[in-house]
Amino acid sequence: MISGAHMIIYSTDAEADRAFFRNVLRFPAVDAGEGWLIFALPPAEIAVHPAAEVDSHEVYLMCEDINATIQELKSHDVECTSVTDEGWGLLTHVSLPSGGSLGLYQPRHALAHKAGAA
Repeated sequence: MISGAHMIIYSTDAEADRAFFRNVLRFPAVDAGEGWLIFALPPAEIAVHPAAEVDSHEVYLMCEDINATIQELKSHDVECTSVTDEGWGLLTHVSLPSGGSLGLYQPRHALAHKAGAA
């Protein structure tokens, strides 16, 4: 029934953030026209958490080794917050060129995309 998912990150400097996804994270992209890039993502998961309010969504990237990933990002002058142990994983936040940020974590939970979940 569902063939994929499309996420949108709103940015005050879309060109700089697109360059980050293309050049630093090296996500493949297609040009939807006039330089409007749409990036392919690695395997993805979605979780539903209880909330007091609706219309609040977050995007987190996952990695297998948070320290190695942070070092790779630092080699591209990308800043990350201090790593915190959240129990379910090791968490940092990656600064985007626009001033926004994305969560990045090394999960300690079972991974749906590796378990063959549908």
